[in-house]
Amino acid sequence: MSDVEPAPQIQDEAGGKPGARRKGFLILGLVVLVAAIGYVIYAFTRPPAEETDDAYVAGDMVTITARDPGTVLALHADNTQTVKAGQPLIDLDPATADVDLAAAEAQLAQAVRGFRSAYSQVDQSDAAIVRAQIDLTRAQSDLARRRQAAQAGAVSGEEVAHAADTVKAAQAALTLARSQYTQANTQVQGTNVSTNPAVLSAIANYRRAAIRRSHMHVIAPVDGVIAQRNAQIGQQIAAGTPLMVIVPLRRAWVDANFRETQLNTIRIGQKAEVVSDTYGSKIKYHGTVVGLSAGSGNAFALLPPQNASGNWIKIVQRVPVRIALDPKELDKYPLRLGLSVTATVDTADQSGTLLGKPAAPVFPDQVSDTGSADAEARIAQIIAANRGRGQ
Repeated sequence: MSDVEPAPQIQDEAGGKPGARRKGFLILGLVVLVAAIGYVIYAFTRPPAEETDDAYVAGDMVTITARDPGTVLALHADNTQTVKAGQPLIDLDPATADVDLAAAEAQLAQAVRGFRSAYSQVDQSDAAIVRAQIDLTRAQSDLARRRQAAQAGAVSGEEVAHAADTVKAAQAALTLARSQYTQANTQVQGTNVSTNPAVLSAIANYRRAAIRRSHMHVIAPVDGVIAQRNAQIGQQIAAGTPLMVIVPLRRAWVDANFRETQLNTIRIGQKAEVVSDTYGSKIKYHGTVVGLSAGSGNAFALLPPQNASGNWIKIVQRVPVRIALDPKELDKYPLRLGLSVTATVDTADQSGTLLGKPAAPVFPDQVSDTGSADAEARIAQIIAANRGRGQ
């Protein structure tokens, strides 16, 4: 009897397996059905949007170049360091620039003194005219008396001739004095010490020398992070040599390359969300569509495709869409140029245009130090010191 009893138990267990499997498949099917229904509901109720992972962080790269030749004496910033607008970056050897500035200063002082001398020549020429006029009047009076005396036989004709020659000489002297006055007056006529051409030329030379001197002290034109520093201590550089690059990360944007089939609903001003692998999906950047490129990547390629020759296969093109990001979010979670991101544009609002707004200055707050204020103050001091009294 003990050998026969286990048989029904084995049959019950074997008969119970198909039921458990059917139950499992039923639960799995219900789960899949619920998921499918949920996805369909989400697909039909979610806001319309276009998404692409072919998107990259882009931004400006402000190249700092040498405006004048020189030797690098000091470096105040290096790669990865953050700088503010107006902060010193590089100092070049100012020895030659200082000599040129001193020469320009001396030339300006000489021009101002030359203007004073020209004014003195005008006064001298004016006095010479008065003296020549007096000499002519005296000579004419002597000639008249001698002619009267000659008629009475008191003087000879030779004396009358000498008196006539004296009148001619006085007239010539008066003509010369007036000519000299005109020549001297030409140098200063209608001008003062600040508007005289010679002084203005010297002022321009001084400004040029002052500007060149200011170029020996290179400052940051914008806020940003230093990259690609090429300058080295002691390096002799020529004008136009790239020294370093400043990347203003606060002005970074995203170039999202959407397929041409996605562009029919994208408009300027639409809101966008950007996710970067650097910080994960929990950090979302909020931006705005500010423009669409004027052409696809192929249109601006070095070797554009020649679709008019040979066999042709249609390839869907991509057009860069620029998305401006919130600077406050970039300050908190900075993005580096070239990082790949995923961009999603909310296309529900179709009120925007397909063309961007008119061009505006990219860096309206850039800083450039030419030392103009100090140069103008020094010019005024030089003129005041050399103009003399009453000028």
